[in-house]
Amino acid sequence: MTKASAILITLVTYKVVLIAIGYISHKRTKTEEDFFLGGRDLPPFIAAISASASSSSAWTLLGVSGAAYSWGLSALWLWPACVGGFIFNWHFLAPRLQKLSRQNKSITLTQFLAGHKSHKWHRPTVVFCSLIVVFSLTVYVASQFDGAGKAFHETFGLPINASILLGAGIVILYTVVGGFWAVSLTDTLQGSVMAVTAIILPLGALVQVGGPWEMLAGMKAVAQNSATSSYFSLTQNLTGIGSLGFVVGLLGIGLGYSGQPHVVNRFMALQIGSDSAKKARNIAVGWSLIVYSGMLIVGWCGRCLFSALEDNEIIFIATANEIFPPVLAGVMLAAVLSAIMSTADSQLLVAGSSIACDLGWGDKEPAAKVLLSRLVVFILSALAVGAAILAPVDIFSRVLFAWTAMGNAFGPLLIALVFGRKIPSGRRLFVIGLGFFLSVAAYSIPETKGLIERIVPFTLGLLIAFWPSKKMD
Repeated sequence: MTKASAILITLVTYKVVLIAIGYISHKRTKTEEDFFLGGRDLPPFIAAISASASSSSAWTLLGVSGAAYSWGLSALWLWPACVGGFIFNWHFLAPRLQKLSRQNKSITLTQFLAGHKSHKWHRPTVVFCSLIVVFSLTVYVASQFDGAGKAFHETFGLPINASILLGAGIVILYTVVGGFWAVSLTDTLQGSVMAVTAIILPLGALVQVGGPWEMLAGMKAVAQNSATSSYFSLTQNLTGIGSLGFVVGLLGIGLGYSGQPHVVNRFMALQIGSDSAKKARNIAVGWSLIVYSGMLIVGWCGRCLFSALEDNEIIFIATANEIFPPVLAGVMLAAVLSAIMSTADSQLLVAGSSIACDLGWGDKEPAAKVLLSRLVVFILSALAVGAAILAPVDIFSRVLFAWTAMGNAFGPLLIALVFGRKIPSGRRLFVIGLGFFLSVAAYSIPETKGLIERIVPFTLGLLIAFWPSKKMD
């Protein structure tokens, strides 16, 4: 069997399973709460793995391994940034949001942040949050569709636009049909495949280069070249303020985890149990340790195996092709393609909920609300496909922009609320707007990226959110 045949068979099988999951999930989707939160009955394992997959996905497999290949030892800072984000979310946010969202009957993060409908600035806050979510996640989803299209194009030689439509069509089908349960189950499958791949591929790569000590020796050898002298430096040979800015800027990626609607909605959907949050926490943190460690090792070993690649983000694929037989390498590539294609489902559902739930459908019957919610998801999907085809941009920088914008807009306020702060509705709107617009402004000025883009808006928002309130509206 050729590699292309192995990829094709694996992908077809995987997508049939996804569509079957969507059909099965359709039967238990009766109400709006079922469609967007799975009836708040998500088991710990599914909640943990699906949240992990939706927050990481192909960016982790290709982006982190590519950074390790290109940057060398300094990519190590991605590990505490990402794993730290997991730990904070599951230790501090998850158990609190699980209970508080039930108490105030919030279905979406926007509803939780805006507070009670009687608040003076409730409606403007809901509308503004919805616009941020729809804008950011449409950008995010377009990036994923673009990635799927490029992967199909490179693998099978299909035209790029046809490839985007093919990959997007499958994701849209099971998301629209099955709703939250379909998305959570498929993301659990995706996350499990990612974890297995993150064990097998790094081990194979270490064996190929001769072991961990040989990997380190190879990295030192790369650093002996004047063109790559920073390869074995934790700060890319930067010193003083420059090194501090580099490290803190990378660690700032972890701040974004607390403000991702498609991640924290798993906390709201987690079933109530004596230790459900604890079980989910242990599974999610364990997953992050395996996946991020594995991708760093793949990148570093890959540099020992390949001295130069035109695109550092294909090191995952190049390493799999180098060390495994064609069939197994094909299955691993299929896992990457599947991960890219499955990433968009959670974002689509959350973007749909921002319009369907947050902006309201009036007094329609539950079945009509679900039907309209599905229609909204389909329309947003079409917009994302159009953006992927008509406005192609570097995938991972676009993802990081959307990630940072939402993290700075929603994260500080969410943290303050779950820790019991009483915040007037006007200040809530101000904190959200400050985080979002400062992120956009910093992103538009290349010199301000990193430290200022990720740290300053989040820190200012957190200070304002926690500032004592003299009166409440």
